[in-house]
Amino acid sequence: MTMNRRDVLKHIGGASAIAAFAGCLDVQQQDSGTDGDGGGTQSGTKTGGNGPAGSAKAWYSLSESEISARKSVIEAFNGQSQHTIKGADISDLEKKTNSAIPAGQGPQIFEWAHDWVGDYVQRDFVVDQSDQLDVNLDVFTSAAAEAIQFEDNVVGLPHAAETVTLIYNTDIVDKPPKTVADMVSTMKEHHDPGNDKYGLSYPFDPYFTSAWLQAFGGYYFDSSKDPMLGVNRPKTVQGLEFALKNFKPYMANDPTYEPQAAVFAEGNAAFAINGPWYLSTLNEKGVNYEVTRLPTPNGGTATPYTGINMWYFSKGMEKDTADAAAARSFVEWYVTNEDHILTLAKEQGSIPVLADLVGSDKLPNAVQAFSQTVKQGTPMPTHPKMNEVWSAMEPALIKAFNGDANAKAALDQAAKTIRSNWK
Repeated sequence: MTMNRRDVLKHIGGASAIAAFAGCLDVQQQDSGTDGDGGGTQSGTKTGGNGPAGSAKAWYSLSESEISARKSVIEAFNGQSQHTIKGADISDLEKKTNSAIPAGQGPQIFEWAHDWVGDYVQRDFVVDQSDQLDVNLDVFTSAAAEAIQFEDNVVGLPHAAETVTLIYNTDIVDKPPKTVADMVSTMKEHHDPGNDKYGLSYPFDPYFTSAWLQAFGGYYFDSSKDPMLGVNRPKTVQGLEFALKNFKPYMANDPTYEPQAAVFAEGNAAFAINGPWYLSTLNEKGVNYEVTRLPTPNGGTATPYTGINMWYFSKGMEKDTADAAAARSFVEWYVTNEDHILTLAKEQGSIPVLADLVGSDKLPNAVQAFSQTVKQGTPMPTHPKMNEVWSAMEPALIKAFNGDANAKAALDQAAKTIRSNWK
């Protein structure tokens, strides 16, 4: 049987699809021998490649409700491939990759949003695999294909889009608000903190609040603008003032992720603003919810940051060993497997970036709603300078939320910190 490897792997899904995959691979000719780079000897007991078997480490950072599905996917791949993937959930992935990769102890692949691309390319944490890939980037949306590249290097492959949008409890709210003013009216009606009832569940951090800080023409960072740094520009300050006025009064006192997310997941809030990763938690908790677009602020447009979740090709793939081949094989399978992608969309709210699935009526309503919000958003910058923006903005927003500084003072301090760190 002659078949492009990507075409074979693309359609693996449930048990019947996996069986079909195994059948296709069983009739392929399989090389055997010893990998001179330590990849091991191909015994012929597993099939599905054109060289010796390899073993690759894959790192990721997931919520508890997502881990079981990831383990199942890796097991499915390992069961049918000659290669072996060893997955590990890492609690502080940025810190761990920053220490392990330079020391030569990192994984072959790791999963994160695309905003690390520029920084990790400049620090030689990731490697270009464009000449080794069997996947044509045209199978992805243009935004996804662009996100995984930096200075002509293809340093990973994309598998999902992400952003935050409005979620409402259908046991509390009859219909979604079209404007922020409508949303405020509903939040007022249901906000009763004395009885642990809240209008809104909303982690107040730079990614989550970007929709409003960028709603009136503000921006965090844009390398094409002068000045590049926009965190304390008047329109950005206006956006933070808007968020503090309209959302803070209806939230629990702790603005960090876990306390805020728990409020809606426990059925104690009318609204939540969160991402597709949150839906698996809501499904597990049995919350009745719907997902909708972000409401329109008066005089502006909600413009959230959007991300592309991708598998990065780590420096551990610098040499074209059997282990590097194992990592590529897994990633190519993962990002082009339509059945798997649809399952994640239905069970976890994952937003496909495979062009054939974007806008498909096979996708659940929640994913369609997230997709609409992605279209109204703007991609996170991949420029290396952006890392300092994130780290300074987080404490600034917490200070503003807690009333330790007004919006302008908090963002002025963030800008000062960022410029100092850029030197």
